[in-house]
Amino acid sequence: MLLRFVDGRPVSAVTIDFLNACSTQIAKQGSTALVLIWDTASWLKSQAVRTWIRSHNQTVKETGQGVRILPCLLPSKSPWLNPIEPRWVHGKRNVSEADRILSADELEARVCAYYGCPCQK
Repeated sequence: MLLRFVDGRPVSAVTIDFLNACSTQIAKQGSTALVLIWDTASWLKSQAVRTWIRSHNQTVKETGQGVRILPCLLPSKSPWLNPIEPRWVHGKRNVSEADRILSADELEARVCAYYGCPCQK
């Protein structure tokens, strides 16, 4: 699982940066495809993100190098179809505290520890 924390809102440019980083990392592992199961958040289905994915996939096809990105959008208002939802619920319960707000660094460290992924800065 790859997690990334960002300052501000997760807009299209942040999503594109994340996809670029993911595809580079996955290509190094020898994989040829990245299948994304996404909800219908506006920044995930934006024109900018769709255009970038299309261009990226065309480059991979033409050069024969890299990772194809295959986004699969879930229907809206259907959390039961999203396999990550139960993990988010359990993670939230194990990471947060009811009596205080965690700092950004504390939250990032706890989330990475809970999900067993390295913190990336």
